[in-house]
Amino acid sequence: MEKRNRILVDAFGGDNAPEEIVKGAIAALGEKENFTLGLTGRSGEIEAILSSLQYDKSRAEVIEAPSVITCEEEPTLAVRKKPDSSMCVAFRLLKEDAADAFVSAGSSGALLVGSTLKVGRIDGVIRPALCPILPTVKPDKKVLLLDAGANADCKAANLVQFAVMGAVYAKVALGVKTPKVALLSNGTEEKKGNQLNHEAFPLLKEIGNGEFVGNIEARDIMSGDCDVVVADGFSGNVALKSMEGSMKGLFTMLKAEISSSLKGKIGALLLKKSFYRLKNSLDYNKYGGAVFLGVEKVVVKAHGSAKAESVKNAVLQAAAAVEAGTVASIKAELGGVRAQGTAL
Repeated sequence: MEKRNRILVDAFGGDNAPEEIVKGAIAALGEKENFTLGLTGRSGEIEAILSSLQYDKSRAEVIEAPSVITCEEEPTLAVRKKPDSSMCVAFRLLKEDAADAFVSAGSSGALLVGSTLKVGRIDGVIRPALCPILPTVKPDKKVLLLDAGANADCKAANLVQFAVMGAVYAKVALGVKTPKVALLSNGTEEKKGNQLNHEAFPLLKEIGNGEFVGNIEARDIMSGDCDVVVADGFSGNVALKSMEGSMKGLFTMLKAEISSSLKGKIGALLLKKSFYRLKNSLDYNKYGGAVFLGVEKVVVKAHGSAKAESVKNAVLQAAAAVEAGTVASIKAELGGVRAQGTAL
């Protein structure tokens, strides 16, 4: 029998743990046959949830981890002082090559610290980056944004590496042969942006695994005109949260407007299917999580408020990234860029 990859899931990470996490992870088993699950956390509570679910028991294992790292704790301190936590037990197994990927909806800070310090960076990677998959106005097109919050302060070399890693992931995750890479800025002209942008722009022109198309403004991230948007973690996170907030606000305002009149209610009834499709296409639950590119194993950060569907898609995302050889491809591409003499 062909070897199945092993995906670890932090059963106690996130606002809706452990029930929604366990249910979502188990649901993923029914979608694909190419992986097994390891659920880390308090085994008694996990097994109580599993007892009510139907699944192939040979493909799921409960791994005891009595403590939990919360979002209120200082990440570095928590990772150091809680080796028996649901997150750190997973880090240890990844480091020991006892698993291929890890999914958590828990503390972002602890996940990034643990992935970097416990699992380890890919040789040559200065700083790993968070990379979510986002929808665009083109139904068949997605866009990657990195860094989306792991590194508030960056240097030009960081952005070059983000571009290389993002282009690799666009190839393996989105099937884009030659990804179009853009630099997030406050204008499309080459001279726009801050000092970091000015330093990174000429370096990005040199990358060979994608096509650098210049600057892009935040309002055009969802245009579908590019496949990868590169930014420092502060700007990327602000852009991401602004997009999430704008979409949430838009639907709230639309709902209020529809409910304010009989004509609005009738119109909404006629357009119900269209509204549903629009909302569905913008729902982050459909896209899984953000892959932490640049570490030695596939690590996926699911949304903190993730429910079962989002967790399921994050697990499938992790499984697909492992099967596609994402880490090995990033290693090869970065090695090629360094060999070309690009300033990394």
